[in-house]
Amino acid sequence: MSAPHAHGHDHGHSHAPADFGRAFAIGILLNVAFVAVEGAAGFLTDSVALLADAGHNLSDVLGLLIAWGGAELAKRPPSKRFTYGLRGSSILAALGNALLLLVAVGAILLEAIQRLGDPPPVAGGTVMIVAAIGIVINTATALLFVSGRKGDINVRGAFLHMAADAAVSAGVVVAGGLILWTGAEWIDPVVSLGIVAVILWSTWGLLKDSTTMALQAVPPGIDHDAVVDALEALPGVTELHDLHIWPMSTTEVALTAHLVMPGGHPGDQFLIDLQHRLDHDYGIHHATVQIETSEQSDCHLESPRHV
Repeated sequence: MSAPHAHGHDHGHSHAPADFGRAFAIGILLNVAFVAVEGAAGFLTDSVALLADAGHNLSDVLGLLIAWGGAELAKRPPSKRFTYGLRGSSILAALGNALLLLVAVGAILLEAIQRLGDPPPVAGGTVMIVAAIGIVINTATALLFVSGRKGDINVRGAFLHMAADAAVSAGVVVAGGLILWTGAEWIDPVVSLGIVAVILWSTWGLLKDSTTMALQAVPPGIDHDAVVDALEALPGVTELHDLHIWPMSTTEVALTAHLVMPGGHPGDQFLIDLQHRLDHDYGIHHATVQIETSEQSDCHLESPRHV
């Protein structure tokens, strides 16, 4: 026997992700302009550090476009084919961003290693000026996404890209100063290797989280065992099975579960109260709970007690 499903569509506060469309547009325009300036300066000064940073910034422009596209697709309403809409697009966008950064890292690393053996002369002063502009632009762009970095991994990816770029540009300024001071041209490709390290460090968390989301793992902010304890402790529940918790998007979490209640269906208010509790205590916004009065179930799948 099954009961009406409990869904999180009737509670009073919204979980729709904030709209960062304007932030994406401004960030893309600022960075496209800077990539053009920095790339030209890199070619004119023969600075691999500037070219590396310009290449990284170009990948970030593409990353912002991917993140923006994912955020917009996630707003699409459900259809007969995509019954959840395209919410998962934001997860794919975050994963695509992480992979794109890894490609940029490979290109920068190859160029830096090639130049270590025979570093060309670099105009340290020009490098410092262009990179200083980059600090301002990248910091300003990162601030556009700072408010959403904790609640949406897709926005977090955009924030991390820009924050890392600001740090990288600061490193390039230091490299230009050291070249002016010491005349050591090898500093330029060495700083490029530092850029690679910074990008890898900032990308790893994004890659790991977006991959686990794409595999529909329990989101890291939700304690699986605590949810199990809460459901098993409900009055009248003798067994819990077929529990699944997964991310619908980078901001929304879904749950399905079967509760065995031999005493009979507890009523719709039980399901409504349960939905509010799952939402409030665990951030699970869309819950579907099936009530069974018999311990025999044809669709029984073992739910792990500990993960």
